[in-house]
Amino acid sequence: MTRILTIQDISCVGQCSLTVALPIISACGVETAILPSAVLSTHTAGFSGYTFRDLTDDMPSINQHWSKEGITFDAIYTGYLGSTKQIDYVLDIMNTTLKTGGKKIVDPAMADNGSLYPGFDQTFVESMKKLCACADIILPNITEASLLTGLEYKEVYDEAYIQSLLEELKNLGCKNIVLTGVSYEPSTTGVIVCDENGIQYYKHKKFEKGCHGTGDVYASSFVGAYLEGKSMFEAATIAANYCVECIENTQGDKDHWYGVKFEPVLYKLVQAIHN
Repeated sequence: MTRILTIQDISCVGQCSLTVALPIISACGVETAILPSAVLSTHTAGFSGYTFRDLTDDMPSINQHWSKEGITFDAIYTGYLGSTKQIDYVLDIMNTTLKTGGKKIVDPAMADNGSLYPGFDQTFVESMKKLCACADIILPNITEASLLTGLEYKEVYDEAYIQSLLEELKNLGCKNIVLTGVSYEPSTTGVIVCDENGIQYYKHKKFEKGCHGTGDVYASSFVGAYLEGKSMFEAATIAANYCVECIENTQGDKDHWYGVKFEPVLYKLVQAIHN
């Protein structure tokens, strides 16, 4: 049975990061180990007065214990990491616990809509470049891709701009890329997959209003499908379709503003992977 380690924060309430990664990847059929980089009472979008406990200093001792026990992983998938120090620890963990031939999958969760998340700066971007360069697959959005490459961020763009982002990511050392949120027209968006098969684009429905945590839902769904034997493009397509299902399942529920109701439609993701 395939075993993956996912490293990111956990918001006790709020459907993002580890609270979606663990159930989604497990449901896909992959044994899922976790390493929380921080624990928050809720996520930070829309809640106030949340608690936060930084677990950075625990990461090396956890890694040492795993090494002592001979625990290894077939893949390591990273999401939101809170500091350059955490990125350094992640690189150590990859070097010591990943099996030979194991996959490194990085979601460089650090920015959106043209701006870095609060608390991040160019120093963090430089550290994230190192992590992405050693990864087998990265899953950036367009903002993150522009920061990683140093190219200007554009809200309106053409295929030539997307091609330039992909080329510069390749120059950085990124082997395989899933670029999310690529929209050439107002009513649709999609994902670009750049791998050994070339460049492929999957277009799907675009919603006027987004939902918090869908990036984490997408990345986790992609990882689950990919580790269950789907090609990168198949996994990217399955994950995109599942995110659309999750958003549609949440539309109109004013009480559920803090994330997507992914659980009731999780069976559709499992069916897409295994049927």
